[in-house]
Amino acid sequence: MATPARPGSFTGATDNAANGGLFTDTLIDGIPDIVGTDVAAAQTSATNAATSESNAATSETNAATSATNAATSETNASTSETNAAASATAAANSATAAATSETNAATSATSAANSLTAIGTSEANAAASATSAASSATSATSSANSALASSATATTQASNAATSATNAATSETNAATSETNAATSETNAATSETNAATSATNAATSATNASTSETNAAASETAAAASETAAATSETNAATSETNAATSATAAQAAQAAAEAAADNFEDTYLGAKSSAPTVDNDGDPLNAGDLYFDTTSSTLQYYDGSSWSAIAPGLSDIVSDTTPQLGGDLDVNGNNIVSTSNASINLIPDGTGNVRLGNFIFDADQSLTSNEDNYVLTYNSTSNRVSMEEGGASAGFAIAMSIAL
Repeated sequence: MATPARPGSFTGATDNAANGGLFTDTLIDGIPDIVGTDVAAAQTSATNAATSESNAATSETNAATSATNAATSETNASTSETNAAASATAAANSATAAATSETNAATSATSAANSLTAIGTSEANAAASATSAASSATSATSSANSALASSATATTQASNAATSATNAATSETNAATSETNAATSETNAATSETNAATSATNAATSATNASTSETNAAASETAAAASETAAATSETNAATSETNAATSATAAQAAQAAAEAAADNFEDTYLGAKSSAPTVDNDGDPLNAGDLYFDTTSSTLQYYDGSSWSAIAPGLSDIVSDTTPQLGGDLDVNGNNIVSTSNASINLIPDGTGNVRLGNFIFDADQSLTSNEDNYVLTYNSTSNRVSMEEGGASAGFAIAMSIAL
C-alpha cells in the first residue's frame, strides 16, 4: 500500500520529528499559527469597526453643532438687519430734528432782528419822551414864571413831566432788556445752528452705521448659508461614516466567525497530543477518516482510516519498507551494479504484452515456449526491430552468435 498523502497544505512554523512531526520538513504545526493570525485579524477588524462607529458619532455631533451655529448666524443676521433698519430710522429722525433746529434758528434770528428793531424804536421813543419831558419842564418853568396865577396848570404839567420821565426810564430799561433778549436769541440761534450741524453729522454717521449694519447683515446671511451647507455636508459625512462603521463591524464579525470556524475545523481534524487512541473527536462527535492525533506513548503521529488508527512512520529507512515502490524518474546506478543475493535471479517482467528494451534492441518478453521447442534460438527481425525466440535452422548459427554477442 502506498504511503498516504499528508492532509492539507499550509505555511507557517516547521515541525520536527522530536515533537511528533510527520516529516523533518512538514508544515502541520503551522496550522495553529494561521488560525491565530485569522483571529488577530478579526479582532483588529472589530477594533477598526468600533473606531469607525466612534468617528461616526463624532461627525454626527459636529453636524448638530454646525446646524446650531448656522441657526445662530441666521438669527444674528436677522438682528443685524433689524438694527440697520432702526439705525436708518434714527438717521431720518436726526435729519428731521436738524431741519427743525435749523428752522428754529432762523426763527430765533428773525426774532433777534425784530428785537433789535424794537430796541431802536424804544430808544427813539425814550429820546422823544426825554425831549418831551425837557420841553415840558421848560414849559412848566416858563408857565410858572409867566403865570403864577396858573399854579394848578403848572402843577399838572410838572406831574406830566415826571410821568414822561418815568416812562422814558421804563422805555430805556425795556430797550436794555430787549437788547439782552436779542443777544440771548442770537446765542440760542448759534446754539441751534451748532445743534443742527451736530444732528446732521449724527444723521450721516447713523446712515453710515446703517449701511455697515446692512453689509454685516448680508455677510452674516452668507455665513449662515455656508454654515448650513457645512452642516448638511457634515451630516452626510456622519451618515457615510456610520454606514462604513456598520459595514466594518459586519466584516469583522464575519472574519471572526470564519476564523473560529477554521479553528474548530482544524481541532476536529487534528485532535492534539493524547496518551491513547481517542474514540470521538474533541467535540464528542464520531471520528472521520483522515483525523490525526499525536500518540505521546509511542511518540508517533496516528491517522484514522475510517475504522482504526495507524501510525505514520517518520520516514523510510529502507526500500523494503515500501511494498509498492514507484520511481518518479530514471534510476541512475551511479557506477554501481544491480545485484541479487542468495543466488537469486534478476527478473525483468513487463506487464501484459510489454517488452524488455536493452539499448537499441527490443526483446519480445511475452513469448511462451513449450518442451517441444527446445531448439528455438534468439533471432533479430529488422522489420519489427525485435529480438524473439524462433525455431533454429540454417540461420541458427547467426542467431546463436548474435545471441552470444548480445
